[in-house]
Amino acid sequence: MRALFLEGKRAEILDVPGPEPQPEMAIVRVELAGICNTDLELVKGYMGFRGILGHEFVGVVEDGPEPWRGVRVVGEINFACGRCEYCARGLGRHCPQRRVMGIQNADGSFAEWVSVPLQNLHAIPDTLSNEAAVFVEPLAAAFEILEQVDVAPGLDCVVLGDGKLGLLVAQVLQVAGARVLAVGRHPEKLAILSGRGLETRLASDWSPEPTSLVVEATGSAEGFELAVQATRPRGTLVLKSTVAGHAEVDLAPLVIHEIQVVGSRCGPFAPALEALARNHVDVQPLIFDRVGLKQADQGLSLATQPGALKVLIEP
Repeated sequence: MRALFLEGKRAEILDVPGPEPQPEMAIVRVELAGICNTDLELVKGYMGFRGILGHEFVGVVEDGPEPWRGVRVVGEINFACGRCEYCARGLGRHCPQRRVMGIQNADGSFAEWVSVPLQNLHAIPDTLSNEAAVFVEPLAAAFEILEQVDVAPGLDCVVLGDGKLGLLVAQVLQVAGARVLAVGRHPEKLAILSGRGLETRLASDWSPEPTSLVVEATGSAEGFELAVQATRPRGTLVLKSTVAGHAEVDLAPLVIHEIQVVGSRCGPFAPALEALARNHVDVQPLIFDRVGLKQADQGLSLATQPGALKVLIEP
């Protein structure tokens, strides 16, 4: 099959062996996949990954138990062992033996087919388009914040970053009833949120003010310092960026102001699917461009352009 294979810091389209049937696994024919910032960081050397890139996808099960065959699905990306203490506590996303689709020791979805554990599959309602369903994984990551932090109606929040994840996080916090200010560098991206009634501010016109909940989703190592400045004493700072670089961090303000720092990664698929099905979150304006699988390497370049949002790959 054709796939976008990462070797070192070079990603190219190759002909590679397709996935073989395995117990408790399904082979899914990929219909649509999305490029996220993590993919771009992997190409820069993040995690030292070697293999097929991609972890946001929607597809149809071609091989697996009969009840699953022909079902349109999305899939969670952490392949847990199911036997360790973490898995027993429902923390499979932190299983020490886990493999992570397109990120760590498991091939991803920028390919014609991808192999996914049956327990990771979620069927998609017929009413949900592929273009919406491909956003389930990143939207679930946004919903993870509600699993980690008590977001009461009216809570004052700042979301730093107007990239793909920042735009999703701001909408999820709005759905939860929070009072959200989204700060970014691109007027056209912030306009997506303004159109849904959210307050927005260009970073050049914004000065950090004490806020109860700050979400850092800039996709840069430098965003952390601004996020700390914006978090009130005893407030909560949620970190969403994963970057290949290393930042020098001044921990003193965290101690002095007793700021709670929460690392936040993957999240629950069920509320993401429901939000999309009920149109509580609008993902259509986030689609920037589409390419075929043969041009997937060019898709990575498109995704790095200033102002780019979601680039989709159609195998």
